[in-house]
This record gives sequence, C-alpha cells and structure tokens, in this order.
Amino acid sequence: MIILPAIDLKNGKCVRLLQGQKDAETVYFNDPVEVALKWQSKGAKYLHLVDLDGAFDGTPKNKALIKQIVDALDIPVELGGGIRNLEIAKDYIDAGVSRIIIGTQAVKDLSFIETLLSLYDEKVCVSIDAKNGLVCTEGWVESSNLEALELASSLERLGLSTLVYTDISKDGMMSGPNFEMLDVLNSHLNMDIIASGGISSTADVLKAKEMNLYGAIIGKALYEETIDLEKLIKEDLKNAN
Repeated sequence: MIILPAIDLKNGKCVRLLQGQKDAETVYFNDPVEVALKWQSKGAKYLHLVDLDGAFDGTPKNKALIKQIVDALDIPVELGGGIRNLEIAKDYIDAGVSRIIIGTQAVKDLSFIETLLSLYDEKVCVSIDAKNGLVCTEGWVESSNLEALELASSLERLGLSTLVYTDISKDGMMSGPNFEMLDVLNSHLNMDIIASGGISSTADVLKAKEMNLYGAIIGKALYEETIDLEKLIKEDLKNAN
C-alpha cells in the first residue's frame, strides 16, 4: 500500500483545514517546497498535493509553486484542486504532475472525465468527497444528491482506474477514516481506492492495508506527529521482506 503525505496549499503556505472549512485553518509551514523535500527524505514514494485556493475559487492559484514542488522532487506528485477544464489539466500534466485529481467536475460533467481519460488514461484520478454518504463539491462547500457508490460506479464504467475517497466529517478530526464506506467501495469496484481523511495513527494505516486498499493519504497526523512517516515506511518495508 502506498503512503501519500499530503500538502495542502493556501496562500502559498502549507496548511490544514478542519473538515474542509475555509476559515478553520492551521498554517504548519511557510515553505511547501521544503516540506515536500522533507517527506521525500523520509521515504515517501508519492506526494499528494492540493491547491485549496483552486478548489474554493475554481481556478488554479498556486501554479508556479506547484511547478517548483514537482521540479524539486524525484518522486511522483498527484494534484487536486481547481482542475475544471482541459487547458488546466494539460498545463499540470505538461508541468510534470503524474496524476491529476478531479473533484467537482466529476459530479457536474462526466463527459469531461471521459475526455480526460481518453487523453491521459491512468494519469487521471477522481476524488469523491462525501458527507453522510452524499458527494460534496466546490471545495466541499456544496452538497449534491448523488451517492458516493453511484458516482464511483459510473466512473468505473468510463474506465477510471484510481479513486480517492474522503469522508469530510472525518477530515482533520484525527478520529480514523470511514472504513465502512471504504470497504463498500473496495468490494464493489474494480479500481485502486485511496483512503483520505481522518487517518490518525499507525493502526489506521495497518487497517487500510489489511483491507487491501491501494493507498492512504496522511495529512494532519504527520504535522501533529502522531504518525512518524519514516518509521512507518521502514516497518512496512521490513514486514514486506
């Protein structure tokens, strides 16, 4: 299972939001490039990057900074937040982003995902962000009437291979992810599922691994140091051998 340290960008800084609320913000570092290099040095094999300004405003706000991060690293980077048209998607792919993550537009326009998949195939990922089982959009601000599994099944039929699932009520709460819903998705779908939101301990990571999930995104737990990334990855490698 891949561990993906998360860096959320807002106003050029590395922050974390509580349950995705725009004003419930904690700034952890002023230099996101330095943070990205730190996670790489501790053994991360993939980085999860979110342009929060882009997610809230609907247009990219941190393009130059994202390019800096991608150029500074030797590991692949996946990116979400504000990717709502083909031009933006192409810009990020051309800038070296390994996987683009689509959220809001996947709910609004499935044909957009179909076009992206025809162009970029496995470089395309969709993030389903849900509250009470219903998908949310616009940086988690708007709620839809669409159920997570219903949307995921539609995306699978289009050929999507990677899905991020976040339970918004769990995000930043350090209370563990929504394993029940992750299990439903993993057992009903034939695609790689990445757990996001609420992973707070090594036990959470081990449980995700036991469920045969493809990946786990870890944010606040790394910044609050309830999970030691280097130790976690070393243990995982030792057990794999």
